[in-house]
Amino acid sequence: MEKRKIEIMDTTLRDGEQTSGVSFAAEEKVSIVRLLIEELNVDRVEIASARVSEGEFKSVQKIARWAKSHGYLDRIEILGFIDGTESLDWITNAGCKVVNLLCKGSEKHCTFQLRKTVQQHVTDIKKVIADAKNRGMNVNIYLEDWSNGMRDSQHYVFDMMDELQHEPIDRFMLPDTLGILNPDEARIFCQTMIERYPDLHFDFHAHNDYDLAVANVFEAVKAGVEGVHVTVNGLGERAGNAPITSVVAVIHDQLKLQTNIAEDKLYHVSKIVESYSGIRIPNNKPIIGDNVFTQVAGVHADGDKKKNLYFNDLMPERFGRSREYALGKNSGKANIVKNLEALGIEVDDESVKKITERIIELGDKKELVSPDELPYIVSDVLKNGTDNQDIQMLNYSLTLTNGMRPTATVKVSIKGEVYQQTAAGEGQYHAFSKAMFKIYRDLKKPTPELLDYVVVIPPGGQTNAYVQTIITWKFDGKIFKTRGLDADQTAAAIKATMKMLNMIESGNIPTINYMQLP
Repeated sequence: MEKRKIEIMDTTLRDGEQTSGVSFAAEEKVSIVRLLIEELNVDRVEIASARVSEGEFKSVQKIARWAKSHGYLDRIEILGFIDGTESLDWITNAGCKVVNLLCKGSEKHCTFQLRKTVQQHVTDIKKVIADAKNRGMNVNIYLEDWSNGMRDSQHYVFDMMDELQHEPIDRFMLPDTLGILNPDEARIFCQTMIERYPDLHFDFHAHNDYDLAVANVFEAVKAGVEGVHVTVNGLGERAGNAPITSVVAVIHDQLKLQTNIAEDKLYHVSKIVESYSGIRIPNNKPIIGDNVFTQVAGVHADGDKKKNLYFNDLMPERFGRSREYALGKNSGKANIVKNLEALGIEVDDESVKKITERIIELGDKKELVSPDELPYIVSDVLKNGTDNQDIQMLNYSLTLTNGMRPTATVKVSIKGEVYQQTAAGEGQYHAFSKAMFKIYRDLKKPTPELLDYVVVIPPGGQTNAYVQTIITWKFDGKIFKTRGLDADQTAAAIKATMKMLNMIESGNIPTINYMQLP
């Protein structure tokens, strides 16, 4: 038996644009419609409200021309009003042919906003429907505030539906306009409508005021509605609408039903709409958040390595994404190995242990280490390091004041003896070097020559990324490099310098191999 297929109507450009601060340019709207229809394969797209503005009218014209030229015009819908011929004139002049009429779905709205009886309102609706059909248009009906209507005035809802059920209406759309429903009510109210009017097509339109939009969609579909309304990234007025990503995943995985949506395009489209809207996707937003396919705990990575023990049906590859294993203070050996494997880096068990210890140390300084930074950490741990710590940095202070030379105070231990000096320089690291070498001159210890100073920043552009400072030294006729890693460039250089001093102190100075990458 073929699975029931749920129709998906996207209203990002109509309801979603009612998000505070969101206004899409005409070119962005055409781009979004193209992505929704041609990449995601959304069944229908509600693109605007009639009579909003001249700019909106021109945007709708552009979309209509594109949709007509590609055979998609029947999938483009406009919200219209019970206003005689005004909305229909606007929609037809813009080049569209599907109207979603906004009618009153609760007695309070009809009585106090329209100041009409249900019969008067129905008479007005029928006139607009007849006019629309005479123009060759398709008609859907929104029962605005239907959820409150079902709570407070079901007789009103039924009186209206009894009058309209035989009209040429393709879809009756049931909105939880104020986001008041809980899942039990969503199921019961939708079921009531379907049982009373079994031959009609019902859509459910959820709002997320109680963070129950997806749960309410779940129950509405279980109750038998044939279509649901969504927006990309959950955009919408107040707390937003049901996000297409979560709704599609729930329909496919939890209800075992079908849609026409191409799951592997969801992330791509979500990121583009994020860019156009300026509304950032939360890192923990299901399906599309930056962190939702990232395992942090080491025990999870270990379980995945052994038998995919921490996988669920939400496999990232379904949505055009990949699983990651976070690097930070909660990382275990398995997390490190997973990331090293992904980068094609092979090291022995002892090296993995050292790298893990280093990542945990760095993780105490910030939340996570990015995979882009891992090669630098490997380099920092494994290349040109020394276990001999005859010289230890006890403390240092760097001062940078506008209009004054930077100063540095350093306090070090050299074979158990403590020394301290202060110096000014042209930069913070220069001041540190001068203070350090003051100590060396007092002790009549030789110092190296600095030949090159390179700062390497991982890709990605994050301002809190770790940087690797690579310094090339010349000492006693030998040229060698040391590396330091830290979120602060100067701190990384100081670490590289301390490595250098310990290597000189121990006599363990390797001659540089110029074939090595820095």
